[in-house]
Amino acid sequence: MSNISTTSQANVTTTPSLSVQEDSKTTLSQIKNEVEDTGITTSICQVPWSHVPDAVLVNFWKVVYWSSQILTWLILPIMQSYSNAGNFSVSGKIRSALLENAIFYGSYLTIFGVFLIYVASTMDIDAGKLQVIGVTASNTWGLFLLVLLLGYGLVDIPRRQWHDSKRGHKLSEVYFKVAKLSTEKSEAEEGLEDVLEDIKKAAESIRYNNPLHKHLDTILEKCPNNFQKRIRNRDDYQDYNEPSEMPTEKMLVRLHKTVIQATRNHHRTQCQWNSLIESAYELDDIARAHDGLFGICYNNSN
Repeated sequence: MSNISTTSQANVTTTPSLSVQEDSKTTLSQIKNEVEDTGITTSICQVPWSHVPDAVLVNFWKVVYWSSQILTWLILPIMQSYSNAGNFSVSGKIRSALLENAIFYGSYLTIFGVFLIYVASTMDIDAGKLQVIGVTASNTWGLFLLVLLLGYGLVDIPRRQWHDSKRGHKLSEVYFKVAKLSTEKSEAEEGLEDVLEDIKKAAESIRYNNPLHKHLDTILEKCPNNFQKRIRNRDDYQDYNEPSEMPTEKMLVRLHKTVIQATRNHHRTQCQWNSLIESAYELDDIARAHDGLFGICYNNSN
């Protein structure tokens, strides 16, 4: 009896699988017959024109990722420091940019080294794991900035649009920004005047036949046009009293860097001031026009 029941159970369990296989074979044969009847000679699944091998996408992703890493952490910071450097030669600018970034990244490497020592004391680290840790740290910093900036923009942009729809609130905000920017603009102008005064003293000390005169011309190119004309039109042959301290190349490098920062700060505040004043005039005209139209309509209704 046990053998009979086992055999019957086996027949019951194997019968559905056999029927499924027979149905699949029947379906495939029907599809094949239909294809032959219609006269289609091409294959059923063709390779699309946009198909690329798997290795191409992987290599393309590596190029994009590592080029972004190099641009973000090496090339762009060095270029920014290079443009802000006060040296007068290309090699000097590069050396100054590398030194500035070395100090900046040295602090990051110190913090990263402390965490790396802590991780190394708890687990074994090889070259592969060290690369993973470095990539993870870089991605974490990027994602942190991305979430922070996107989160701020997600809240600030709708709030700003909502406030811009209210004329009184927007006008009061612009008045507040004008008062705040006025102080910043005055400080930028005073800083530029102080730098120009230092350049004037250096120009009085450096004569036309001085080897440092070419560096002085480079500094003057960063100054306003009226100041350049006033300095360059002076009489170089005039007998000045001997200055108490002759400027050195290092002093001119610092002065060059200072004038670059001062002129950029002055130009930035001036552009912001012009844009903000135009916005204030526009909002004030809108408010006056609305109040005048409302007053006329109110008087007519009475």
